[in-house]
Amino acid sequence: MKPANTPPWQSVVNKRAVIRVALGLLLATWSSLAAAASTFVEVKAAHHPSDTLILDRHGELIHRLRTDPTVRRGQWLALADISPALRTAMVLSEDKRFYEHAGVDWRAVSAAAWANLWNTRTRGASTITMQLAGLLDEDYQRGSGGRSVLQKAGQAVSAQLLEQHWRKDQILEAYLNLVPLKGELVGIDALSRTLFDKAAHGLDEREAAVTAALVRAPNAKAAQVAQRACGVLKIMRPTANKADCEGLDLFTTAALQRQAFDTSTGIAPHLARRLVASHRAELAAARGAAAPNRVQQRARAATLRSSLRADVQRVALAALQQQLRELQGRHVEDGAVVVLDNASGEVLAWVGSSGDLSSAAEVDGVTALRQPGSTLKPFLYAQAIAERRLTAASLLEDSPTHLQTAGGLYIPQNYDRQFRGWVSSRTALGASLNVPAVRTLVMVSPDAFHKQLLRLGLPLKESGDYYGYSLALGSAEVSLLNLANAYRALANGGRSAPTALTPGTKPATRAALDPRAAFIVGDILADPLARARTFGTDSVLARRYWSAVKTGTSKDMRDNWALGYSQRYTVGVWVGNASGEPMWDVSGTTGAAPIWAAVMNHLHQTQPSRPPKPPPGVVQTQVQFAGAVTPGHRASALEARRTEWFIQGTQQTAFAMHLAATKLQITGISGQIGSEFGTQETQGRITAPASGTVIALDPDIPPAHQRLTFSAEGHNLRWLMDGKMFAKGNSAQWLPWPGRHVVQLANAKGRVLDEVRLEVRGAGVKPAPTSSARTR
Repeated sequence: MKPANTPPWQSVVNKRAVIRVALGLLLATWSSLAAAASTFVEVKAAHHPSDTLILDRHGELIHRLRTDPTVRRGQWLALADISPALRTAMVLSEDKRFYEHAGVDWRAVSAAAWANLWNTRTRGASTITMQLAGLLDEDYQRGSGGRSVLQKAGQAVSAQLLEQHWRKDQILEAYLNLVPLKGELVGIDALSRTLFDKAAHGLDEREAAVTAALVRAPNAKAAQVAQRACGVLKIMRPTANKADCEGLDLFTTAALQRQAFDTSTGIAPHLARRLVASHRAELAAARGAAAPNRVQQRARAATLRSSLRADVQRVALAALQQQLRELQGRHVEDGAVVVLDNASGEVLAWVGSSGDLSSAAEVDGVTALRQPGSTLKPFLYAQAIAERRLTAASLLEDSPTHLQTAGGLYIPQNYDRQFRGWVSSRTALGASLNVPAVRTLVMVSPDAFHKQLLRLGLPLKESGDYYGYSLALGSAEVSLLNLANAYRALANGGRSAPTALTPGTKPATRAALDPRAAFIVGDILADPLARARTFGTDSVLARRYWSAVKTGTSKDMRDNWALGYSQRYTVGVWVGNASGEPMWDVSGTTGAAPIWAAVMNHLHQTQPSRPPKPPPGVVQTQVQFAGAVTPGHRASALEARRTEWFIQGTQQTAFAMHLAATKLQITGISGQIGSEFGTQETQGRITAPASGTVIALDPDIPPAHQRLTFSAEGHNLRWLMDGKMFAKGNSAQWLPWPGRHVVQLANAKGRVLDEVRLEVRGAGVKPAPTSSARTR
């Protein structure tokens, strides 16, 4: 037992002796751990920021995305990148003899022991090195009841080991990057960006004092933090007076309420999310085989290099936002841009939305499914040319037409609701005429065209029969990324390959389209004269370098597109509303095309773009066109004489419409050509109803209101119903009767000029009541 008259100083001496002996024993016991202690390099490499940095292909930072929702860590900062004011504040506040001791401040330990003896409050004896030791080893971390004696002793030993193997600047650097602060914030980088909205190298004395105060009490109230910060400020600046601390209350309150560290910032948010998701999938797959260790996974996840070019990404985003600002007032706020490298398929720009201009900025317009409008036409004509159903000079009729489908009549219209008569395939595609495209799909068939689109990497949800003839005009839904990649296949001679988000990828290619047809279609899309009838010769689509481009607009102006490629790049642009609401008076040349042109111009500021070389199997031939040829009359030219490309074996020199024996045939001047397109009567034809029409009768409606009206073009016409004449002239009315019927149109001599078939369903029309019936 301790003698009753033992003086207090003797107890302190005894306690010191006991502590020194205990520490000595622990040091001897754990000295073997020195070799196993983590090095500074290992600790730095194992640092796992809560954000992933996305770099462009050249290493430039383009986006930062938070990927760890459990904690908020910033990037590892070198000591030189932390403000001197903060370094000074932390040392003076936490460990003023940091540069003097070897891990344990024995003077502070003695002072703490003396204070504990007399129940006096003290700041404690834990040095920065000891705190770092506790951060590096979970066994030494403070519990709810504080650290035990054994934990404190082990922490002191670990601190001394750190001092033996680490430099002072490394210890301070690691501490500032690992120290827990307010709430979920860990490390100086996260705190300075969240509370002060600036990098750590820019913190001033007042901000440094608040930061140092938070180390002591991370979750203290603003008033307490301000009071502690005032004390730190006075230590840092001995000349500080009361006035220097008066504004700290408001300043601290504002700082603690600020949340400036956004979870996503930069110029490529949608690409960042997609790249991170892809990286995680790769890691998950790797774990099933030979997974990298945890440190390597964290280090790899902290920074991801993308295939993007920062300059192209910035130009694409700026061009999109500028164009949407110019379209203000036309009910359009969203858009997307994607740029592909033709050779590698690497994505050079990925702009998923218009950012702040959009009310749905999180929606990725690059991958969203939308109706592509006329942008599918190049693939349709390429298929028809490859199958030798058409040539670039073949004549197609741009006139009103009605097509019977399972869902009823399909009546295609041109964008301007005008018709241009007979035109060549080159003109029909270049000027984006709808009716000739539908006629072409009739030749190819919706099912065959659907299969062609699948080969080009356009995964349509439904079958070709589901879309029907409207597939020629883009009634299916596709993404901008897949559509742009399909255009890239045209640029690559019909060979398709997946896109890539990381540099250095070399995906395997496969044949998706006849290279000869791809070349001819590309030549058409690059021809300013071919599109002149619709877009003029000086439209925004015309570039001073070689490029092939196609625009498109979906039904009700809900989507607007511009897709095109040069020798090296493919650029795709979509403009519309993420909500699906229609735009107001926005066409291909006023919506997406200016953005396409701006991006293409940037790509070719210094780089030329030359036309592709003709593949084997195509030939060039001089062709001429003539209008309707009648005996004794000279044919009028339909289109100007030109040099045209053909798949070898399909070339010819002249195209004309020959009028003979009441048949209008597509013929050549030196012989008949294009017979696969059939013939058409010119002396008369039925314009309504279309063949295949189904009529439903309602017996409760008076007969006079259910008569069916027929109309036709021609002269001296006769109408026959099931072989019996029932009317004359260009129009006729008929009282429908259930059953299938054949309606024929004949001339005055009885020659049948045209016929349609229709079906009437429902009960027969009630006959008029007799006089006796009225009297009952």
